Amino acid sequence: MLDISQAAVSMQALIEGGTPALDAVRRLVAEAEDGQHQDKVIGGCAALLAPIPQPRKNIFCVGRNYAEHIAEGDRAQNQKTGVSDHPVFFTKPPTSVVAPDGDVLLFPDVSTSIDYEVELTVVIGKAGRNIAKADAMSHVFGYTILNDITARDIQRRHGGQYFKGKGLDGSCPIGPVIVTADDFTDPHALSIGLKVNGEQRQDGATKDMIFDIPTLIASLSEGLTLEPGDMIATGTPSGVGYAMDPPQFLKDGDTVVCEISGIGTLSNTVRSV
Repeated sequence: MLDISQAAVSMQALIEGGTPALDAVRRLVAEAEDGQHQDKVIGGCAALLAPIPQPRKNIFCVGRNYAEHIAEGDRAQNQKTGVSDHPVFFTKPPTSVVAPDGDVLLFPDVSTSIDYEVELTVVIGKAGRNIAKADAMSHVFGYTILNDITARDIQRRHGGQYFKGKGLDGSCPIGPVIVTADDFTDPHALSIGLKVNGEQRQDGATKDMIFDIPTLIASLSEGLTLEPGDMIATGTPSGVGYAMDPPQFLKDGDTVVCEISGIGTLSNTVRSV
């Protein structure tokens, strides 16, 4: 039994603790709100970390999961790849994670084409392999926001594969919170958008995913064990910078704000190093 009141508990430990741990946290919060345990409430302000600041594994991501995003990419690159028969998966390393209000890093000697992608991200709560679509949602702990910062020039330089261009330090803002699955009626009925310096760039809806969340979990878990704390970013809607005419990449000092209804906003500043 995880004693929340006696220890500083990480989000990873909370997820692994399952329903009993989550219930204990809810009881503690309710008691604090009632003024019964004010001695256990920490006062003052602190910097907000990413919900899981040091993931145990790479973050799973899904490419090309919104039809309009696929179409804008095809137009920008003068190609016609269309919709794939199966989800396209790649990963981002733990070293890429950035906290809310943290810095998205630019490395001018490495890339001059840094882009953004707002994504609804699933947090796994229960381990499983070869998970059936019908059972997939029972493995979900909750949802958060992820900004899949991408170096487009590096992505193309390395043959179009995703990992290197999407794995730079400071390229994965996550947060501000994880909203538990029981607080969502339908994660496929959310608005999702992104602004750069106040300008709306992306404005979509999760209902437009090509592969829904049960399909993604079932496909990814084929022969591969998903574990508590694993994260799956589910793809981005249209409006990315490289597909604009002319392309609009992020620059030093830019403010990028991601928003998903029911979760909140994730804001970060771009900083050249």
